[in-house]
Amino acid sequence: MDSQPPIINIFEKAVRRAGKTLIKDFGEIENLQIQSKNLGDFVTNADLKSEQILFETLQYYYPNYSFLSEEKGNIKGSDEELIVIDPIDGTTNFIHGIPIFSIVIARLYKNEIIDGVVFNPITNDFFWASRGKGAWCNNARLRVSKRENFLECIVGTGIPHINKIYNNYLIEIDQISKACSGLRRLGCASIDLAYVAAGKLDAFWERNLNLWDVCSGVLLIKEAGGKITEPSGDSWSINSKDILASNIKIHEIVQQKLNENKI
Repeated sequence: MDSQPPIINIFEKAVRRAGKTLIKDFGEIENLQIQSKNLGDFVTNADLKSEQILFETLQYYYPNYSFLSEEKGNIKGSDEELIVIDPIDGTTNFIHGIPIFSIVIARLYKNEIIDGVVFNPITNDFFWASRGKGAWCNNARLRVSKRENFLECIVGTGIPHINKIYNNYLIEIDQISKACSGLRRLGCASIDLAYVAAGKLDAFWERNLNLWDVCSGVLLIKEAGGKITEPSGDSWSINSKDILASNIKIHEIVQQKLNENKI
């Protein structure tokens, strides 16, 4: 394995410190589901504790950077250097005791994603990528899948919920599911994208996402040889809300399926 860049070492230090707290809190979830009416407050506190640990570490090393976090919002610093944080991606899984969630950190320079990590503290999977350095997980180099027969592919997605329902979702599900080997809904976009980079999923699409959900995953997939666009086929940017990620061989197929028979 290529040695990790210094910034990835710092990111790893931060997510592993925060991860220890989340592991402890995750172990309390089952008891709280049975005994407490304050589960929502508990999870909110877990989120905030994780975020505080991340900020303490990162601001020590990068005091002049701007920060963007799901909980704290924007913290103004350098106009060119931005660190994006998600202290718990997959909060609903966390609440229900499902061990598929992550801590996400990414660095942007002049609006380009340069470094990123995705860490699942329960499985101890540490994904990282730096531009030009490849994509990695636990010392293993990542490559997107080579499948080109869509009938053999597994595709991940996110299911709209509560106030996030959007038009044509069921049409998209129908078009994709009848043409591939199966759909998966993991409930954590950063893990979905990391799994595309690792070749475990062949493609993934979702809408109404935020930058902190996808920033590190986008870089992982690009460095693993995959392709990122919006589902429409338009170029993806850091301002995009919708994403389609896959290996290069099936990208146009998935895109075409997602745009067939739209109302």
